[in-house]
Amino acid sequence: MKALRQALPRAAALIVLAAALTACGFQLRGTGGQFNMPFQSIYLAFPETSPLGTELKRNLRGGDTEVVAQPEKAQARFDVLSESRGKSILSLNSQGRVREYLLTYTLVFRVRDASGAELLGPTEINLKRPITFNETQVLAKESEEALLYRDMQTDLVQQILRRLAAIKPAKTA
Repeated sequence: MKALRQALPRAAALIVLAAALTACGFQLRGTGGQFNMPFQSIYLAFPETSPLGTELKRNLRGGDTEVVAQPEKAQARFDVLSESRGKSILSLNSQGRVREYLLTYTLVFRVRDASGAELLGPTEINLKRPITFNETQVLAKESEEALLYRDMQTDLVQQILRRLAAIKPAKTA
């Protein structure tokens, strides 16, 4: 009986906390943030092994847009014009050794409708992240670099989804 009296206030506090979080509009990132696309099907012109293409497909399939394998069956075609990752020196220390790098991830794409008309002209998204470097921690810094590229990829997918959702399809007369 005593254990029940101790557990009851905790359960009540959890219920109040959960109610307060849902009442304020709190949502975890990526949940419930579905985008309403102006088309029901899309063809993504990414290579099969592209991690960016895979993540974009996964996010599109989470909504009500169908990702098709043949461009002829799609209402919209996502064409990748270029995709590149880069790493350049950002700063040096007093001995002339690298202290910081700048990681870049650039994607240029366009979106066309089934007839080939451009819905979204060539668009470039360029992401940059600085990373400090320490030659005594090379393996840790390589892991951090890979993590930053994955973070940029996730950010890139979210930006692509927002731009796709903002497309206004041409009205047919």
